[in-house]
Amino acid sequence: MIDDNEYVLVIGSAGIDVKGAPEGELIHGVASAGRVRNSVGGVARNIAEMLARLEIPIVLISAVGDDAEGERVIEACEAVEIDCDSVLVVDDARTGTNFALMTASGQVDVALIDMEIMQEVDSDYLLENEDLFEDAAMVVIDATLAPDALKTVFELAKKHNVRVCADPTSPSLAGRLCEYMSQLYLVVPNAAETTVLCGLQDPARDRDSAIEAARKMVSMGVKIAVVTVGEQGLSYADSSGGGFVKATKVHVVDATGAGDALGAAIIFGLLNDVAVDEAMKLGVGAAAITLQTPETVPTDLDPEKLYDMLS
Repeated sequence: MIDDNEYVLVIGSAGIDVKGAPEGELIHGVASAGRVRNSVGGVARNIAEMLARLEIPIVLISAVGDDAEGERVIEACEAVEIDCDSVLVVDDARTGTNFALMTASGQVDVALIDMEIMQEVDSDYLLENEDLFEDAAMVVIDATLAPDALKTVFELAKKHNVRVCADPTSPSLAGRLCEYMSQLYLVVPNAAETTVLCGLQDPARDRDSAIEAARKMVSMGVKIAVVTVGEQGLSYADSSGGGFVKATKVHVVDATGAGDALGAAIIFGLLNDVAVDEAMKLGVGAAAITLQTPETVPTDLDPEKLYDMLS
């Protein structure tokens, strides 16, 4: 259980999600009628908001520009009581953006990540905020952190004996975590990210190959490894074994944010001493809730609604 004076320290991207979806079939190479919307996002920030809505105290370390978008990000975080005192507001810099082109069925077709501003969260800045590691019940990171910043995160986490959980973010960024696999308490890659993290020739595609990838990561030193395989569900492994949890069948409105929700709910379960297999079910439940809403983070999420997914 998390103590009264503790919190989860989340370090990573916070920005704006821009999503475009066609009215009908997505046809590449031509202009299509559709709808474009934007919302507050960023992998680390999404996880932070999910946990905050699940009543976990959160401190966020990130960077935004000194612009309207950055102000919007901070206001949205503070609205759910995320501590943003350590979010850098950078002069003459643009707040980061995630762009997703969606299919009509709500799946991501193409995604781009522009989080150059995260270079500002460097080793020196983390060392300035070392005191935040002292009372952290857990540290959660995404892979937008620069290599020097990641090195410092793991050094400080080790010094203060705090567990680190990681979201690999994308196949292009996941490789930054490879040298720290043995220091991870939890990692939650999707199928494509397993090729980078595990050195597998082919990505995990189904239950069996995902379990193989999860076990491979555990053999590399990860305490709990989770591999998501889209609409099939997730496979997981730890030192005592592992298993598979089938995805809940729902009508998909928007798939963005579902992976972040899954990881956040697993972390929520582990913080509350829920058994690993039950924590995985919470993750699948949170993903199902998120898939059914156009919001990146469901605004009606709370612990009761999440636990209802177990029944």
